[in-house]
Amino acid sequence: MVDASPITAVLGPTNTGKTHRAIERMLAHDSGMIGLPLRLLAREVYDRVTTRVGEARVALVTGEEKRVPRRPSYWVCTVEAMPVDLEVDFLAIDEIQLAAHDQRGHVFTERLLLSRGRRETWFLGAETMRPLVAELVPTAKIVQHPRLSRLSSAGAGKLSRLPPRSAVVAFSTPQVYEIAERLRAQRGGAAVVLGALSPRTRNAQVALFQSGEVDYLVATDAIGMGLNLDVRHVAFAALRKFDGRGVRDLDPAELAQIAGRAGRHLADGTFGTVAPLSLPDGVAAAIEAHRFPPVRRLLWRSSELDRRSIDALLASLRARPRARSLRLVDDAEDTAALARLAEDPEIRARARGDEAVGLLWEVCRIPDFRKLLFESHVALLAEIFGQLSGPRAALDADWMAARVAEIDDVGGDIDTLITRIASIRTWTYISNHARWVQDAAGWQERTRAIEDRLSDALHERLVQRFVERGGGASRRSRAASDARAASGARPAPRRPGPAEAEAQVAAGHPFARIAALRARLAPGPAAAPAPGDDEARWVESIVAAPHERFSLDVSGRIAVEERLLGQLARGPTLLLPDVKLAPLEELGPGARSRVLRRLVAFARDLVEELLDPLRSPELKALSAAARGVVYQLEQGLGTAAARDAGEQLAELTEEDRALLAARGVEVGERVLYVQHLLRRRAIERRLALCAAWFERGRVPACPAPGAVSVAAARGVDPRAYAAIGYPVFGTRAIRADVAERVHRALARGEPAARLSSWMGCPAREAPRVAASLLG
Repeated sequence: MVDASPITAVLGPTNTGKTHRAIERMLAHDSGMIGLPLRLLAREVYDRVTTRVGEARVALVTGEEKRVPRRPSYWVCTVEAMPVDLEVDFLAIDEIQLAAHDQRGHVFTERLLLSRGRRETWFLGAETMRPLVAELVPTAKIVQHPRLSRLSSAGAGKLSRLPPRSAVVAFSTPQVYEIAERLRAQRGGAAVVLGALSPRTRNAQVALFQSGEVDYLVATDAIGMGLNLDVRHVAFAALRKFDGRGVRDLDPAELAQIAGRAGRHLADGTFGTVAPLSLPDGVAAAIEAHRFPPVRRLLWRSSELDRRSIDALLASLRARPRARSLRLVDDAEDTAALARLAEDPEIRARARGDEAVGLLWEVCRIPDFRKLLFESHVALLAEIFGQLSGPRAALDADWMAARVAEIDDVGGDIDTLITRIASIRTWTYISNHARWVQDAAGWQERTRAIEDRLSDALHERLVQRFVERGGGASRRSRAASDARAASGARPAPRRPGPAEAEAQVAAGHPFARIAALRARLAPGPAAAPAPGDDEARWVESIVAAPHERFSLDVSGRIAVEERLLGQLARGPTLLLPDVKLAPLEELGPGARSRVLRRLVAFARDLVEELLDPLRSPELKALSAAARGVVYQLEQGLGTAAARDAGEQLAELTEEDRALLAARGVEVGERVLYVQHLLRRRAIERRLALCAAWFERGRVPACPAPGAVSVAAARGVDPRAYAAIGYPVFGTRAIRADVAERVHRALARGEPAARLSSWMGCPAREAPRVAASLLG
């Protein structure tokens, strides 16, 4: 592919702000896409981007989740799920060093070689990729930024003496459990993060740690890929892992990727081992200095696939790369599944021709989330292909319902629930192929709901097993309290005990069930958590709520089903309001931050929805002068004074005027306005934004329905009147369309007294209003 647009490779150690810089750069373009290595990280970036521009402009695409609004500007994806045929101005790939990964590397290599943005492309990753990026993408400009904080070795230490805010890293599930049990006994408890956890469970576990409810995190290398945590120290409890082929030592660069989670932004971090384990000679110094041997070869697979037959497809998948720095991936799961299915005569008979072979290949690419016997996965693929290639060309709904129903069970231990979550991910992935199932949206909702229930149950089991509940104040609570006191942090708000919480339930307190659950999970006699309306489910329902579920009044208060959540507040500009969260004291800090993120995204969507007529793609064809007019209308929430746009109006072409008129923009002699934004609902939303931006007492009251004008109140900012569509003329704030109509009548010589009813004012005020309109 010819690299027509600039390419930048941002390479360096962790905590250099690579992903942050890429997000900022993407948002500087009209459209963009970023590919990320994990769906957990994709969701984290999606949350950050939607806080800036709203959910209406951002698509989230992973193998198991597709949230695509009507007209997205930005796409946040896992690397494998990127819609590579979609053209965007800016494109970025994160953690590009994964191009050397045995299983996934060929996908990252393909993106490195072939994926480009129209105007700009960024590749983000480790410094070890510098030689191969220079060789394979010679036009790339390689830049590096220093780490924002210092990372230093603390040597080996006993588990019982780890400092607060530590993450202990192991590479097998049994070892993670064993360490978490020891921390529960010695330090009061720990949160647990495994790669097999769903995003919902991972978020709930991380919230325990981030809020200070536990001071320790036990994790696999799942924390190594860009997840932002308040970790000050990383302690390795093991240095070897099973990588799908066998047990091997982690190389220094891999250890550095994980150790780099310690110390975020400007806060320094430390790393070490759990005694008696120690790092090999020279490794600690290499991690501190961020110096590692370069990557020598990347995994590769041809992107030019021959679908004329199964054998032709297999041959193209096994084609050898020409560059010596590329190595053919020889054990990819999808290729292995295809080879195994090719041995079945019935499948060979069905898979004839481009379309059938292409369908078989799509089926083979269903990930083996369960990681059980390979034969079991292949058998499932064979059944799916058999149904999809049959007369109905879709999966049997009853067969699928029976398989899904087997998974919908929140009973069992931690490992059982993890296995069920892996299983339901398969069916979520399948349901996102709309051509494969009838009522795809219904199946997606059903499988997501099951994953949510399993995730909530798993979080409860993890808390029960790994967070201490001894009598009185737990050792965890004391340790956390001591750490917060030493740092000068404010103490956490008091939570009700079980008796008080149950009394709140009886009294009908709106958050009583949440409070009762928190009380039951608090230190004290063991008790089973109550099913139903617990904190995690409520928070997730808010985070996942569609824009239409939120209500907004003219004072800027945001609610869901009459429950106050927050209030629009003054932000950087009128079009970028902030949000002040309601107290919601029943929620922990992590939960409150997630709710706040969703409300900020709602505020961005509110502006996007309001100004939709001015942000239509068709208006990109406007001249520079017309774009200036649109800008002024945006800044006035749909209204602008004609005199302030005189130069631009003089340069408008007939094509400009036609395009503007098609979007409802009226170019008057006195007022420019958008007709759609003079409707009642739009006026109320404009007023809510004004209530956040203008000082208290300087905001007008909401005009009565159908009012053509209101008396201009003393002390109210005239700009606020104009921003709700009622610019001030003389003693009256007149609706923009009416003001323009009256002005045209006055220009024709109509007496002001006769127009008082048009103006909606007493006859005695008409001359003064008319004079202002003509002035």
